[in-house]
Amino acid sequence: MLLPRPTVTALIAASFLGCASMPSAADPPALEGTAWVLAELPGQALAAGGVATLRFEGGLAQGHDGCNHYSAPYKVTGSTLEISERGVSTLMACPPDVMKPAEAFAAARGAARSYRVESGRLELLAADGRRLATLAPQPTTLAGTAWQATAINNGRQAVASLVADSSVTLAFAADGAASGSAGCNRFTTRYQSEGSRLTFGPVALTRMMCPRPEVMEQEQSFVRALESVATARFDGDRLELRTASGAIALQLTLARQP
Repeated sequence: MLLPRPTVTALIAASFLGCASMPSAADPPALEGTAWVLAELPGQALAAGGVATLRFEGGLAQGHDGCNHYSAPYKVTGSTLEISERGVSTLMACPPDVMKPAEAFAAARGAARSYRVESGRLELLAADGRRLATLAPQPTTLAGTAWQATAINNGRQAVASLVADSSVTLAFAADGAASGSAGCNRFTTRYQSEGSRLTFGPVALTRMMCPRPEVMEQEQSFVRALESVATARFDGDRLELRTASGAIALQLTLARQP
């Protein structure tokens, strides 16, 4: 039976509308603004010491591969992902048991062509769908953690490593108290944390005099740096505290989980 042209046109339009309304496969969550810690490289044991990370921020895929820091542009369309091989990296030499997984992680990032998020974990996938790497969400909780300072802003526009044979620690309690060793004296303070924002109140110190002037000077630099903190950024087992102007105040590594 022939149908009048208007009827045929209406049926065709309805069929297109029906197709348009059909649900499509959901795209995975956006990557921009997320941070991850390497959990598995198929066929490759991870290094026992260093923690490898991957952060997507400002159009860059960046982090630490367990040996070196790296950064490269990335592009996402739907579930497709491409991390440019034209990136930059520091060039530290590490032991073979660290370099091998670091190089494998770099190869996985370069070969990634798509991604998915399964059970809260990020999976980087090859063009043929093979899983290249699995990453867990970056922990961002301060309460209940303790850290060891590795570098301190000395107040003279420089971030300096710690004085030899000295130790500066910082522990965060669940009740908002922070405490530790400033190198010579013990200290206590209060902290407030919300998202990436972190601030400390006035620091109270014990009054011991230490025989090494350079340690006492470092202690004062630490107190000033701590009171200047405005933001916190996690990178695996590392923590970077910055001032409101973006200058590095303190760099720390995870010491223990109380």
